[in-house]
Amino acid sequence: MTAITFSDISALRSACLTPSHADMAVIERITARDATLTKPPGSLGRLEELTRWLGGWQRRPTPTLERVQCVVFAGNHGIVARGVSAWPPEVTTLMVRNFHNGGAAINQLSACAGASLSIVEMENLQPTADFTQAPAMDEATFLHCVNTGAAAVDPKSDLLCVGEMGIGNTTVAAALAAGLFGGTGREWAGPGAGSDDASMVRKIDVINDGLNTHRAVLDDPLAVAQCLGGHEMAAMLGAVIAARSLNIPVMLDGYVSTAAVAPLYALHAEGLAHCRIGHNSAEPGHARLTAKLGQKALLDFGLRLGEGSGAALVVPLLRAAIACHNGMHTFTDAGIGN
Repeated sequence: MTAITFSDISALRSACLTPSHADMAVIERITARDATLTKPPGSLGRLEELTRWLGGWQRRPTPTLERVQCVVFAGNHGIVARGVSAWPPEVTTLMVRNFHNGGAAINQLSACAGASLSIVEMENLQPTADFTQAPAMDEATFLHCVNTGAAAVDPKSDLLCVGEMGIGNTTVAAALAAGLFGGTGREWAGPGAGSDDASMVRKIDVINDGLNTHRAVLDDPLAVAQCLGGHEMAAMLGAVIAARSLNIPVMLDGYVSTAAVAPLYALHAEGLAHCRIGHNSAEPGHARLTAKLGQKALLDFGLRLGEGSGAALVVPLLRAAIACHNGMHTFTDAGIGN
């Protein structure tokens, strides 16, 4: 299959404004079978909804998770130089090495999930511009990152899990959320990877400065992504757009991945219908952002790691959901009157 690419912002915007939809006929077939299974109606709770979601987007009345892909996009951020993180940007490079050496949490979690794992280093880990002074990315770089993310998606995947690594990117996530949905840095910022009180003040100030610098474009979600986002976040945006066009459902991770793709919802109310949010991050802004998107995270384990960890952690639950749907007997099979 030819890689999905966007030649310019207009083409990208068109794709965002005209999203494909789940197969309602398949969802009806799944719902009809569910009504015949040996259990009270609705007794498997959200597992039933997840089965309909997977099957509708896969366009399969018998959904499967034979090929699950986890992709971690890594990038650095110019605003780190302003003291918003407890960690230097070199840690991004060291963690990418750790991913490749199999030593990170996502390596273990993706293996437990039976998923492949890909690591994509964005822009050679060169930082974005300081968004308090200029757009984080120029248009060409933003499009290149979106296209890189789109190209990373395996078209044969049954499910895509997206994650990230980038020192400073919880600040960027908060800036994106504020830029898209309003509010100030104080309302959206959190401690990230261990910010103390002084760095929290700097983080809030940086977000507010960025919002002020780019106030003229805050009514355009793609411009917000370009001006306040990051290389790895633009890549996640591209991957999620590509997955939809390939009929691949997506499991998001925490605050950063949710913020990265939130422009799709801001552009179209159904823009994230093919996505679910794996967990509610310990970052305080994430629950608020999830509510803005009309979603409810699947897990609430106090995670704040990133890497796609929460997305991978959900995969065994999805396997359980479809195992029940595909494998349970009907009342007729079991000789039970319903």
